[in-house]
Amino acid sequence: EERLVESGGGLAQPGGSLRLACLASGITFDEYAIGWFRQAPGKGREGVSCTSSSGGRTYYADSVKGRFTLSSDNAENVVYLQMNSLKPDDTAVYFCAAGFYRDCSGPEYIRGQGTQVTVSS
Repeated sequence: EERLVESGGGLAQPGGSLRLACLASGITFDEYAIGWFRQAPGKGREGVSCTSSSGGRTYYADSVKGRFTLSSDNAENVVYLQMNSLKPDDTAVYFCAAGFYRDCSGPEYIRGQGTQVTVSS
């Protein structure tokens, strides 16, 4: 069965850190680009960080540059999103997805259920 499962969400204080993990089964990272997206209440989906289907640079949204880092452990089929210097505006449901992305845009193949991140004092 092909699926993506996120973990690592929760409550963090402003300025704090969280690390999200996305475990893939049934697919491999050399088949698809992997991205982290988020959706806050009342807002549209935002591409946070994505690898590129063409093997180009990793994309980061301007709102997270310098604070978030995407990495992967291909042997374990896990993609991480390290989130530092968290802000209340980072509060959202975060989900990972696999697809054919460039700068987090493009056809999606599969997505996970999502994990809640809340940044509040």
